[in-house]
Amino acid sequence: MTGVLAKANPLVLVVLGLLALVASLGVRSLTTAVVAACAYLLAVLVVLPARSGPPLRFATVVLGGLSVAYSTWLLGGGQLDVAATAGLRIVVLALPGVAVAPLIEPMALADQLGQRLRLPHRFVVSFAAALQRFEQLGQTWQHLSRARRSRGFGPGRGPVSRARHAASVTFALLVTTMREATSASIAMDARGFARAHRRTWAEPAPWTRVDTAVLGVGALLAAVPYVVEALVAS
Repeated sequence: MTGVLAKANPLVLVVLGLLALVASLGVRSLTTAVVAACAYLLAVLVVLPARSGPPLRFATVVLGGLSVAYSTWLLGGGQLDVAATAGLRIVVLALPGVAVAPLIEPMALADQLGQRLRLPHRFVVSFAAALQRFEQLGQTWQHLSRARRSRGFGPGRGPVSRARHAASVTFALLVTTMREATSASIAMDARGFARAHRRTWAEPAPWTRVDTAVLGVGALLAAVPYVVEALVAS
């Protein structure tokens, strides 16, 4: 992947998601909601690298915004402006995180957390290992499903058979995940993570001008709702 966000370190991408939370707290009117949502959408369209992840992930943002807007309209007396504001607030909150999530590499994030923020090395490595395992869940599911099919235990065409197959694969996935977690724990203890007080890192965690620029843009986007609210109030 190419682009500005592809060159930014994962810690900056995580901060972008946190800044979106700050921005969503400033959305208090429909005008502010529309301007903030358009600003974030424009930033995503311009800066996000091509083929950065499945486009279907953005459907969760739309679904979340619509569901909150509908529930607010249903329970809030049928006020469309209040419902639209609530829905767009969810878009402002979730869009940046959903957009940059596929760009975050677990090991690079661990390097930044350990070297830049000075977090405990046991927590950092465990967190990175958990993220890697989470990314491999889909691949493990496919392997287990293919193994059952090759043994003649594949699902039939009926919904009951498919439900039984999904339950069996889920249980096998749980067992496999627990075994892998045990192996990772033993490997960490063997490498001195249980008693070591000082640790070196194999890869550096640099901070570049691109990181500063991306962080500055994220801060400006987070300030948009507050600026619009101030202009509307005046």
